[in-house]
Amino acid sequence: MGIKCLIVDDKPLAIDILVDYVKKTPFLELAATTTNPIEGLSIIRSKTIDLVFLDIQMPELTGLQFISIAGRQCKVVLVTAYAEFALDGFENDVVDYLLKPVSFDRFYRAAEKAALVLNKLQAPAIIDVHDSNEFIFIKTAYRIQKVNVADILYVEGLQNYVALHTSTEKVLSLQTLKNTELQLPATKFIRVHKSYIVALRHISSIERSRIFIGDAVIPIGDSYRDAFFRAIGNSAEK
Repeated sequence: MGIKCLIVDDKPLAIDILVDYVKKTPFLELAATTTNPIEGLSIIRSKTIDLVFLDIQMPELTGLQFISIAGRQCKVVLVTAYAEFALDGFENDVVDYLLKPVSFDRFYRAAEKAALVLNKLQAPAIIDVHDSNEFIFIKTAYRIQKVNVADILYVEGLQNYVALHTSTEKVLSLQTLKNTELQLPATKFIRVHKSYIVALRHISSIERSRIFIGDAVIPIGDSYRDAFFRAIGNSAEK
């Protein structure tokens, strides 16, 4: 199950952009959208909503008023054209603050941050990434193993576990591919298939819908293709 999202913005075009971003983010699930913040409050009371992407300047109710009324029913990422509200947002315990126009890369990082916060609340089994992003800790069958991020070539999702392929070994972990993805820095790793995450720095070459990392050949899934080529800045490959 993905993180159930609600988008609240009085501008339909802004909603359309965020809907597209949510659909491209594999661990998010779009639950509803609305241009009316009052309707948004009704939605979070009638549905299970984990995360709200919320505009600040709306005629019926401001985003900050929305947060005050909603209380702690869900986490919030503010999305606005007004930088001056950033401090107010963080004082209201928002997960992140996105300035319009929002790039997909910046959106993804906010979504990843929200996922980490929500998993801390709901599934403490995730072990945090070290602040410097130099290493992560992985749960194996017998121990918790430290893995240097720079050594990870790619991560493969298998039936009941994941395999981290590094430059020196293959580490088998009991955690899910989704949880492993949340531990890895989004600027260095990208999901390219329902079963694969790759390290951008270790890609040797790309041919059609295949990524070559050393001797490994990794497929690019259709639903991940656009985000991947956007990440490597090579839209001509589409």
